[in-house]
Amino acid sequence: MNPYIGHESQMRGVEEHRLVGGKGDGMRLFQVRNGKGLEFTVVADRCADISRLSFRGVNMGYFAPCGYVAPAYYDDREDGFLKSFSCGFLTTCGLTAVGSPCEDAGEKLPLHGTVSNIPAEHIWWEQDEGTIRVHAQIVDERIFSHKLVMHRVITCSLEENRITIQDTIQNRGDEESPVMILYHLNMGYPLLSEKSVVTIPSVAVKPRNERAAEGIDTWHEILKPQPQFEEQCYYHSFDGQGMAGIYNPEIGQGLEITFDAKSLPFFTEWKMMGQRDYVLGLEPGNCTPDGRDRVRQAGDLTVLAPGERVSYEVQVAMVTKA
Repeated sequence: MNPYIGHESQMRGVEEHRLVGGKGDGMRLFQVRNGKGLEFTVVADRCADISRLSFRGVNMGYFAPCGYVAPAYYDDREDGFLKSFSCGFLTTCGLTAVGSPCEDAGEKLPLHGTVSNIPAEHIWWEQDEGTIRVHAQIVDERIFSHKLVMHRVITCSLEENRITIQDTIQNRGDEESPVMILYHLNMGYPLLSEKSVVTIPSVAVKPRNERAAEGIDTWHEILKPQPQFEEQCYYHSFDGQGMAGIYNPEIGQGLEITFDAKSLPFFTEWKMMGQRDYVLGLEPGNCTPDGRDRVRQAGDLTVLAPGERVSYEVQVAMVTKA
């Protein structure tokens, strides 16, 4: 015990809050602080995603104009997802669909799937001398359809300014099920500005469409907010270790995302430089965001047999430079 402090929350720990009023009314938030300048918010009622991330008092993520939106307002028709797409630092896309709305295997699939609007069935946290861990179970199951459960552990180091997100997904049904996941990590102002330096040491970069091809030579350059900007997406490939970083010398800090590119072989850079829609997505995944029909056609769809599990991990480390 530290003789200088009374309650440990004076320095670090986890506090549970509830939102009052507006579209987020009643949502449960777990505020995590490691005592070294790292602070983030886990949203229990939205897939245990991370809505807020700050380091040394500076915001690092992007929060969309809709703000906090409870799952009761979710619209699963076509691109209705955007009505409640808070972005935050992390939105999980999946678990049976990622990307564009489409029809696949006789099933109509909405934009980015439904899991980010599923409340955690069970969520708790624990702390030891070196870490804080938030555990959550998210159940994505329905009658006459897929039956998937995801166990998430978000680990925050008390020694370093680092977060690890570990997900294990199991097929609890009696037939094969597609499993798609994309970690929609969203960088926002003031981390993101025209001063930011983006580093993605990929071995290949491909534009998603003609609009992205227009800026293929400047995929790493960040603009000032532009009126009526049309998004650009780039697909990066890695050998072995996947990594993406952003650093803003104006604030003297940034962050680095690392992941195993064998288990998460697709990486999407979402460059959206609009006014108020000003966000850079750095997104590891087991698929592209082109929709399940196209992912299946390309032979890239992950399928779990009954009882089978698959695990994924993404690390986020804060960066400072002298």
